[in-house]
Amino acid sequence: MLRAEGLTKAYRALQVLKGVDIEIGKGEVVSIVGASGAGKSTLLHILGTLDKPDSGKVNLNGKDIFSQNSRDLADFRNKNLGFVFQFHNLLPEFSALENVMIPGFIARTNESKLKARAFELLTTLGLKDRAQHKPSELSGGEQQRVAVARALINDPVLIFADEPSGNLDSNNAKDLHELFFKLRTDFGQTFVIVTHNQEFAAMTDRKLEIKDGRMVV
Repeated sequence: MLRAEGLTKAYRALQVLKGVDIEIGKGEVVSIVGASGAGKSTLLHILGTLDKPDSGKVNLNGKDIFSQNSRDLADFRNKNLGFVFQFHNLLPEFSALENVMIPGFIARTNESKLKARAFELLTTLGLKDRAQHKPSELSGGEQQRVAVARALINDPVLIFADEPSGNLDSNNAKDLHELFFKLRTDFGQTFVIVTHNQEFAAMTDRKLEIKDGRMVV
């Protein structure tokens, strides 16, 4: 499904990635672990097209994604990839429902269908009664579930998560981790997750380790 070969990335004199190869199969929940500064987030951002490699290729379902121009790449990202970050990145002036709908607005989805789908996702994630609440009125765990719903709204083929439970207490973190596996079962979703949580990493289908910019074999 996802295949990356020979990825390198440097920021000025700092070589962060030094020739990374990685392959992800459809329906997998894969964790990426490693010490701070090892290159985990940089790798995730490149796989998710949020950054470009200095060299190497990333193919998703046989498509060389970085062969596209910037506009086509942004459109591809919006329609095919979902993202969950540590700090939720919800817009404070909008309700939970409106936050979930934002990627769909960008994709020009019919508003009535989009609203129905967003409400369906919030219901699935246990937030039916919180749909009209602003982020400031939600708990940390609820905010992160809104972020997960937002990642799912365009039915992406792949979801990337960068330390998604890093800002949650242990109970909410456990609930979020279990949610990822439920979504894989219910929707056939594929997840690539950067985490420091070794207990969660051990639960995933595969745990990949990056060290000093290279994958540990």
